[in-house]
Amino acid sequence: MCGRFTQKYTWEELHRLYRLAQPARNLRPRYNTCPTDPVDVVIRGDGGLLVVPMRWQLIPPWWKKPLKELPATFNARAESVAEKPMFRDAFRRTRCIIPASGYYEWQTRPDGKQPHYITPADGSILTIAGLWSDWRDRVNEETLTTCAMIITEANSFIGAIHDRMPVLLDRESADAWLSGDAGLELLKPAPDDALRMWPVSRRVSKPGNGDDPSLIEPVSVHSAAEAATLFRLN
Repeated sequence: MCGRFTQKYTWEELHRLYRLAQPARNLRPRYNTCPTDPVDVVIRGDGGLLVVPMRWQLIPPWWKKPLKELPATFNARAESVAEKPMFRDAFRRTRCIIPASGYYEWQTRPDGKQPHYITPADGSILTIAGLWSDWRDRVNEETLTTCAMIITEANSFIGAIHDRMPVLLDRESADAWLSGDAGLELLKPAPDDALRMWPVSRRVSKPGNGDDPSLIEPVSVHSAAEAATLFRLN
């Protein structure tokens, strides 16, 4: 799954990539976005594509229980997104794309889980297939606009550390996804050469540090046996 990601692009970069149909606004870089955090999401508007803020945890319109009982809906699996009740209406009617500068994934190691930062090989923006929905909170009398990103099986490159990855779209397939002209056939792993990754600080695992750019800086990682070998060599 994808449970943390970054959004650290400029408005100019977004406008150039998606040809946005709205006035410019200031964007605050986020280096550790967690589920339920606000995120930038691109949807189709009457005059073109728009960037709107949404809560990263899709809530279907029919949900009537307290939010604390909502299951993990920040990711939707490509294999079941068209049929699963939580996501099927959004798959048919309200699709979106979620721009990201990169995302984090954790590799299980003997000494614990090691986070890696994964980002485009060419330094561009990741365009992640997503879904969105409006949900009316009848207790607080407010409407929440929420979203989920779609994940699929990992390609060989990402498979070295994890078995899932977000669905990444190019500009042409993003248009087809948003318009509904294409669907499940787009929800496949990205090419192996589309991404690069490196290990980062385990501080990523703690929420509340989204303003810290040092989270994406590479760190050296060695197993206990590797560390002992390096110690002996030095």
